[in-house]
Amino acid sequence: MSATLPRPLALLRHGLLPDGRRVDIAIEGGTVSEVAPAGTLTADAEATLDLEGRLLLTAPAEPHAHLDKALSFDRIRPPLGDLGSAIGAWIAHAADMTVDDIADRARTQALAMLATGTTAVRTHVDVLSGDGTATTDQATRGARALVRVRRELAGLMDIELVALAGHRAPDAHVEAVLDLGVDLVGGAPHLADDPDADLDRLLAIAARRGLGVDMHADESLDGPVTLDRYARTVRDWPRDRQYSAGHCVRLGTLSPQRRAAVIEDVLAADLGVITLPITNLYLQGWQHPVSTPRGLTALRALLDAGVRVAAGADNVRDPFNPVGRSDALETASLLVTAGHLTPEEAYRLVSDGARSVMGLPPAGAVPGARAEFLAIAASSLIEAVAEAPADRLVVAHGRLVAVTEVHRSVAAPTPAPTTPGDTVPADTTPATATPAPTA
Repeated sequence: MSATLPRPLALLRHGLLPDGRRVDIAIEGGTVSEVAPAGTLTADAEATLDLEGRLLLTAPAEPHAHLDKALSFDRIRPPLGDLGSAIGAWIAHAADMTVDDIADRARTQALAMLATGTTAVRTHVDVLSGDGTATTDQATRGARALVRVRRELAGLMDIELVALAGHRAPDAHVEAVLDLGVDLVGGAPHLADDPDADLDRLLAIAARRGLGVDMHADESLDGPVTLDRYARTVRDWPRDRQYSAGHCVRLGTLSPQRRAAVIEDVLAADLGVITLPITNLYLQGWQHPVSTPRGLTALRALLDAGVRVAAGADNVRDPFNPVGRSDALETASLLVTAGHLTPEEAYRLVSDGARSVMGLPPAGAVPGARAEFLAIAASSLIEAVAEAPADRLVVAHGRLVAVTEVHRSVAAPTPAPTTPGDTVPADTTPATATPAPTA
């Protein structure tokens, strides 16, 4: 399939929905205008994309990325280890980073995610204050890089930026990063010497500036709990902005009674929770060589309570996670394996759930929804999550923005030779070798 990208579309033909329906989808101005039985809608050939029976899914969204850190593992070569060692390796490397270096890695990572189907990304960006003695110019390097990448990729993917302020980052540096056009206030208060004080400080900045908040919360199997204080603080704040918390690992290790009380606060505040299986499974549990616990939040309890839950990949090939495929289907697969969700629940968390927590409008095969789709060579959602086929078409803002086509040739097996005494079933004939198909 050769095409100049991005390619505006008015019609998607012959798509297979997860419920088994085969449909055509009309698109006007980047919005789905009609969903009809396959073969019943028409449009100009140049604006028509024949899906040829591919499974048509709502495009994934990534609710928690670190584009400024992505793809740095090979440069840093950090020791494999827990959260503390990853933070130390990153801080040492970050002192010498340039805006161009950060932007190049971030751009490469964002486009890799777009190619696999992710059309919206919320990424944290470090306030690079070091030990608190950095200049404002040094502290804003990451933000300047990601603002540049967001501008370059506008129209291809939606990018939201969160200021990730460590407890040593002075307010002036946080304000300077926000002044560049960063969208939300974030941080990791559970890592501070006084978690409650750091949380209050960052929430005060958000309140003063009228911004939403996305905090790293309680990213450990034990230790402080800040999620309930965060939820109670923002419960009555304006609802025209988003409030969310990532990781929330500690919630998964609380007693049932304490966990229920925290979830009640989260639900009352309509606080979105973002689970990050690959990074938390990697970072958590190093101190438990026997019966190593899962580094996940309390997924089933949150979903059963009606909390808005999203799932993301978090880190990709950096000190916090040395692997990762830039593919939301990897996250969904881990949610099934480690989180005990159904494939349908798992995919919902990386698509509709992620879009809800990010404050994005609904997308998918519904009239009035945004035309954001992943068309993949699979016959069912379970097959897509299990096999993550590489053959994909990606539609963002009603335009074809990525195409990956796969051709596979596999040698045909040669029947094993018979030996004296072997019998051949009556309904078979001894076979000869079949030539392997040519590419």
